[in-house]
Amino acid sequence: MKQENDAIGRAILDFAQNAKAEDIIVSSDICEEDEIPVAYLFRTFDEMPKLEQLAIERCVGKILDIGAGAGSHSKALIDRGHEVYAIDISPGAVSYLKTKAIEARQLDFFELKDETYDTLLLLMNGIGIANRLNALEHFLRHAKNCLTETGRIICDSTDVTYLYEDDEGGLWMDLNSEYHGDFKFKMRYKDTETDWFEWLYVDFNSLKKIAKKVGLKVELLFEHDHQYLVELTHTK
Repeated sequence: MKQENDAIGRAILDFAQNAKAEDIIVSSDICEEDEIPVAYLFRTFDEMPKLEQLAIERCVGKILDIGAGAGSHSKALIDRGHEVYAIDISPGAVSYLKTKAIEARQLDFFELKDETYDTLLLLMNGIGIANRLNALEHFLRHAKNCLTETGRIICDSTDVTYLYEDDEGGLWMDLNSEYHGDFKFKMRYKDTETDWFEWLYVDFNSLKKIAKKVGLKVELLFEHDHQYLVELTHTK
């Protein structure tokens, strides 16, 4: 990611310096604009939702925090004595993480080679980096190659089927079109804007089916409303 497109990185650095920042504006090809308060990226463990707290507690061994952002999850893990490494494509985020003595690199997860971890952590719908459902198998195969024999992938996602329900509870989506969880987003902070990027929201059954295909079993750890947390491990 180029610095001139690094909306999240700029927001993180502004907040770190001034303890305040404008909201990050998220645009979608499907939904109305949404806002992310930058302060939320700096939340402590006690401020995290139950899903994230449980994810932190399930982490073991050598951990890779993928898409670490402002490092709230990395910090919580380090506070618990874990060996933590962080990657993010945002140069601003990585710059900030390094000021907090977090072992961080500006790196796309798909460029990770010849490294294995006991835990791959992807929160805030981090599995979305798979981009779309028909690329999820490729993502999971790569993630599996980055695991130790007893390693685990901990991630969350959301079944967005509810977005397509009518007032009577029926679905109005075109089931013959592309997968309903394939989204496109862009983010804006002040006058800094990202390019459009693809992001996946995958339902649990689809994830489980594709994971089985690549030799990973899926355990549902937590579910609330339409969001869920899972742990993927090698099939024995």
